[in-house]
Amino acid sequence: MKPSVVGLLLLCSLGATAAPVLDGPPPRALTPPASVDSPLVAGARPVAIAELFRTARSHAAAWSADGASLIYGSDRSGRMNLWRQPLAGGPATLLSRSDEPQTAQVVTGDGRSVIYQSDVGGREIHDLYAVPAAGGRAVNLTATAGVNESDPVVSPDSRLLAYSARVATEAMTDVGVLDLATRTPRLLTHEASPTMAWRAVAFSQDGRTLLANRTDVGRLHGAVYTIDLATGAATRLAGDEATAFAQASDWSRDGRWIAVTIDTARGDRQAAILEVASGKLAVLKPDAWEQHTTRFSPDSRTLLAVSNVDGRDTVLAYDIASGRAAELPFPAGINSDPAGTLPAFSPDGRRVLFPHESGNEPLEYWIYDVAAQSARPVTHLSSLATRGLPRTRVVHYASADGTIVSAVLWTPNNLRRDGRAPGIVYPHGGPTGQTKDAFDRMPVALAARGYFVLAPNPRGSTGYGRAFVEANRRDLGGGDLEDEVAGAQFLAATGYVDAAKIGIVGGSYGGFMTLMAIGKTPQVWAAAVDYFGIVNWTSMYERGSPQLRHYQAGLIGDPVQDKDVYARTSPLTYLGQARAPLLVLQGDNDIRVPREESEQIVQFLRERGRTVDVHYYPDEGHGFSKREDQVDALGRTVAWFDRYLKPASAARRP
Repeated sequence: MKPSVVGLLLLCSLGATAAPVLDGPPPRALTPPASVDSPLVAGARPVAIAELFRTARSHAAAWSADGASLIYGSDRSGRMNLWRQPLAGGPATLLSRSDEPQTAQVVTGDGRSVIYQSDVGGREIHDLYAVPAAGGRAVNLTATAGVNESDPVVSPDSRLLAYSARVATEAMTDVGVLDLATRTPRLLTHEASPTMAWRAVAFSQDGRTLLANRTDVGRLHGAVYTIDLATGAATRLAGDEATAFAQASDWSRDGRWIAVTIDTARGDRQAAILEVASGKLAVLKPDAWEQHTTRFSPDSRTLLAVSNVDGRDTVLAYDIASGRAAELPFPAGINSDPAGTLPAFSPDGRRVLFPHESGNEPLEYWIYDVAAQSARPVTHLSSLATRGLPRTRVVHYASADGTIVSAVLWTPNNLRRDGRAPGIVYPHGGPTGQTKDAFDRMPVALAARGYFVLAPNPRGSTGYGRAFVEANRRDLGGGDLEDEVAGAQFLAATGYVDAAKIGIVGGSYGGFMTLMAIGKTPQVWAAAVDYFGIVNWTSMYERGSPQLRHYQAGLIGDPVQDKDVYARTSPLTYLGQARAPLLVLQGDNDIRVPREESEQIVQFLRERGRTVDVHYYPDEGHGFSKREDQVDALGRTVAWFDRYLKPASAARRP
């Protein structure tokens, strides 16, 4: 299942409770349910599950040092491995085959090596590896048992490697540096707070200084630092870990500028630029929508940034000399990556690499020619025929208290408006995070089979201002569940969907929401599928990783002092009322939502005679990385909903 959250479905949402009625910026007009249509499409058919996997997932890509190739991670072989795509033509080649995911790759400045992170069985204890840029045998650079080394950054002279380091039994994340010639590691920071994490961003051109972020586990507050590599002395440049937010994404080659994302006094997350000498900080192009920076051009004259416009990307090029930001003519959809590293300029500055996908377009990497102002795809990650795939649109509806909620809607083809179609509500992970108008096999598979699929962005989601993000703190499964229920009501109001045939499916926090929904509002849901969802916050605190334990404490409080909050926000409190048949899918090695959460669900429901089934995946963690497990999980999900929602399914229009 494709994650829809920043990072991979990380449990996060911190801050103060907002006003009862919220409206994320800017104001959005409500979508009349009657405006939803099922288009007539000749030849449209259900897409076979296996056929949907003729697309590939990818989380990151980078230019080769000479700009002649792309290095990207892709699961096109059934595993998330690294590939090299020559831009002059010809097929992509696999750099190094592994059963384990290879991610977060960076290319050394000398062009000789690609450095990446990889763990075993989804346990999230990564080592850092190097593989020749032309392909070959990978070498483990760190090989430290019990320490998670991740997020590599290479110095311009290719001598040093900076990375994040966290002991598996601790919550604190530091920044380390490794001499690539001697393989000698050294910690640059010695974090004392279990709620704070360091992350390297970029080296200065002379290799003497490291740019880094220090951010709290909820990404609500943070600051930007430079660290002297000789002494380890850290100097704060922007932000405040107690009261403000700033995060750097790049350092210009001339050393004058730092690209940052900040929160304004009103709580709007905006792209900005920091002048190092003066400390002056300026927002690039103030916008009501959430923004973030990515990369500078090689000549240090232009900075790229992305505006998240209600779940779709607008890419901006900011000219530093004039102070003007121009929108680049990229195709409509998602044109940035989850890591915030793309779009990015080529080494010669003449081209921009970016990913592109939309609700009915699988991901491909594109290149934008700056002089010609034109873009074209350069990879071939998908062979799926997209003609006739269900289309998407962003809709807006009012929750029970009047809060406006944005959602992505997948609409099936060729259905009559006779109130007989099944519907699915698809909550995202997080709770922070956002469902965007991106290609997702699950809603595509369901919509192609006649389901209307709605993926809401309820209170707690990113993309709609800080007050909206903070609105479900200590109220998980409260107001945000009301937003999901209002989504089900919106589906029924279209005239297509049978209110008695609506299901719900989600992963991680989306799995929590699924469980909370069928327990707390059992009359709404006719079937449910839970992917590794939280059922009991007390057992989560006892068994979860040290880092997530502090996350959780900031989210809903202390398990002893706030015992009532833990009970009120745990699905286990309400599951005795559940009536919907439930399928549970879980990875054995999940450190974020341990297997014991799913075992509790199954035992609880079976003891009460409820309909429940479960499947555990060995060698999988929080999210399924192996192709055969992804296919199996999606097949089980579709079959479950077909069994319980399809007996009185909608008639097709001739």
